[in-house]
Amino acid sequence: MSTLAPLAPLGRRVLRSRVLAALASPHGVDRYLELVNPMWAAQDVRARVVDVRRENPDAVDSAPVATLTLEPTSTWRGHRAGQYVQVGVDLPGSARRLTRCFSISSAASVPGERITLTVRAHDEGQVSAFLVREARPGQILHLSQAQGDFVLDQSPATPTNSHLLFITGGSGITPAMSMLRTLLRDGYEGRAGRRVTFLHYARSEDDQIFAEELAAIAAGDNDVDVQLRYGDHVFSEFELRRLVPTFRDLDTWVCGPAGLTQLVVAAYDGSPRLRTELFKAPRPSSGTDGSAEGEVSFAGAGGEPVTAANSGATLLEQAEALGLRPEFGCRMGICFSCTSRKTEGTVRNVLTGATSSLPEEDIQICVSAPEGDCAVELPTPPHA
Repeated sequence: MSTLAPLAPLGRRVLRSRVLAALASPHGVDRYLELVNPMWAAQDVRARVVDVRRENPDAVDSAPVATLTLEPTSTWRGHRAGQYVQVGVDLPGSARRLTRCFSISSAASVPGERITLTVRAHDEGQVSAFLVREARPGQILHLSQAQGDFVLDQSPATPTNSHLLFITGGSGITPAMSMLRTLLRDGYEGRAGRRVTFLHYARSEDDQIFAEELAAIAAGDNDVDVQLRYGDHVFSEFELRRLVPTFRDLDTWVCGPAGLTQLVVAAYDGSPRLRTELFKAPRPSSGTDGSAEGEVSFAGAGGEPVTAANSGATLLEQAEALGLRPEFGCRMGICFSCTSRKTEGTVRNVLTGATSSLPEEDIQICVSAPEGDCAVELPTPPHA
């Protein structure tokens, strides 16, 4: 039994009622349902791992990548191509649930439909390493609903212009593949001369994610031009102009390392047709060379305030360097898991460059770098 279907529709209405929620307090109805069957849920979203497939088995000196096929509970509302999901994992031996964000790599889904996540096992990523190396069919994961505005607007009812362009690097290919798969599934090809250019940068051919599928797409009669670049091949405006002379006038999605994204943004010179998504927040532009001034103080972390010299790194990185364990999720300013209260000082958002000196304000410490003295209250992590 994989969903609440046997209890629908009356059962679901009862389980979601305020009366039952009050009776189940403080744990909530979903906590009791999970004890009976982890795939039963009234509000929460969970998913069972159905399959784990290695994407780059022949890669050398590169982090392994795996695609996980997930069967969500009936509470899953579906996703738009390009969106991401927060994944919560109860790691063995961990006192708290860790949550990270991953793009959905499968085509746009409807409520209850299976989805896939394609994850690279980063050395510093506990959750990504667990999902790639340890997850097995039957494993239960905790999910958020799909989130994010880096999405495909194209549909049979709302077509875009005649030429779409995707520029990706490394793991940034995953949301673009969700969009491309959606286009091909929904019959984009062959309509009024529409076409797609898919430009991707990878370390090597062995490290290429979705290699077989991309080769099949490239060989197919589908108006999709797949361009793969390997090794030290660096993005250049000259090459893009040769491939797509009118690129600034095309609906374009770019996702990948900060360096690639910055080069593409510069080439587009403010064009409103460009949509960007970062997989990792850029490094602070100043201060990390030792020139930062002042001190940073962290309070509320389960003991006495901890103070150290300001290194210029983000507040999350500085807290971790001090041995603290603040809650975080995406590490790039998307999920708000790391939101903390700044009680004094000035911080700079490393994504936008905006600074703020307001006292008693909530900030995202994963993308906030202190300028001078700064004091932050770290919330107690849940599940501690």
